[in-house]
Amino acid sequence: MLNAILVMLGLGCAMGLILYVASVAFYVKPDERVEKTTAMLPGYNCGGCGFPGCSGLAEALVKGETNIVSCKPCKPEQRKEIVDYLNASEGPNGEKLNVKAI
Repeated sequence: MLNAILVMLGLGCAMGLILYVASVAFYVKPDERVEKTTAMLPGYNCGGCGFPGCSGLAEALVKGETNIVSCKPCKPEQRKEIVDYLNASEGPNGEKLNVKAI
């Protein structure tokens, strides 16, 4: 009985150590621009842009897949602020965007 407990304890420690090493080795740094851009959007989550809420639009903006004009309730000064922020900020890998305000 004691042997079974010790074996299970050893296996648990080994698996925990493997999971820890994997979490450090395969860590992906999140893009903080998505959260900041989401906070800058109106927050209506209306879906008028074709994305599932403001967080979906913010993620597409940061990836460069869409333009800020697709946000219908966004005021022109908000659009300019978002475009300026995205053009000035760098991603987690140091890449910069070239977003145009249309």
